[in-house]
Amino acid sequence: MPDLRRRPFGAHGKVHEITPQSAGWRYVGFSLYRLRAGERIGEATGTNEVILVLVEGRARITADGKDWGELGERMSVFEKTPPHCLYLPNGAEWNAEATSDCTLAVCAAPGRSGHSARRIGPDGITLTARGSGSNERWINNIAMEAEDYCDSLLVTEVFTPAGHWSSYPSHRHDEDDFPLITYLEETYYHRINPEQGFGVQRVYTDDGTLDETMAVQNHDVVLVPRGHHPCGAVHGYEMYYLNVMAGPRRAWRFVADPRHEWLMEPPKGK
Repeated sequence: MPDLRRRPFGAHGKVHEITPQSAGWRYVGFSLYRLRAGERIGEATGTNEVILVLVEGRARITADGKDWGELGERMSVFEKTPPHCLYLPNGAEWNAEATSDCTLAVCAAPGRSGHSARRIGPDGITLTARGSGSNERWINNIAMEAEDYCDSLLVTEVFTPAGHWSSYPSHRHDEDDFPLITYLEETYYHRINPEQGFGVQRVYTDDGTLDETMAVQNHDVVLVPRGHHPCGAVHGYEMYYLNVMAGPRRAWRFVADPRHEWLMEPPKGK
């Protein structure tokens, strides 16, 4: 059975560290720090480019030879305000000092071009609705295909209301056949509100060789190496997730599960 659901190591410090080696794939890395005010951390990007996402709280960050000041504004991710983020190229170093309790995500994938470090958000990130009815959810695009300052990374946030579905109708992006479909590995960092609740995520292939359904809890990470990967927020509990995608081509092209593709058709008469 593949180990697709990763529980946090604990409630403090570096609680996730997913590398291509530990995930059994080639591109995506994801780490998560939960820090108390006054604590300091630092890393080097190495051969990766990195996007630091202040999921919650505030931190003062120096990176790539520059003091970026205090980043972060929302104290709860479920405020749904745009995040403060920082893009760093390969070959850079960064340090962060928490100025409040904070949650800091480190999204990583191969970097090649040595782009310039830059702030991302909150300006320019707009909470946008997607889907309708019980499939409606809300998106904060952090660094998707339209942004040209990344080599590999695609990063976005999704807020799924209680009782709704997202990453649905089921779709996959596990073949390198552009422009029809692209190969993208993906991680989902989940948050649940209230935090004692849970959500559901299924990862499955058309031929059934992979078919795992998981109850996801607060701070879990789910790996999507291939296949379709819908999520459901159960009644009474809203769901957030931070998506990190990367592959050989920085483009998001997917194919819907043919059994559920009819759900993407517009209503008749419209």
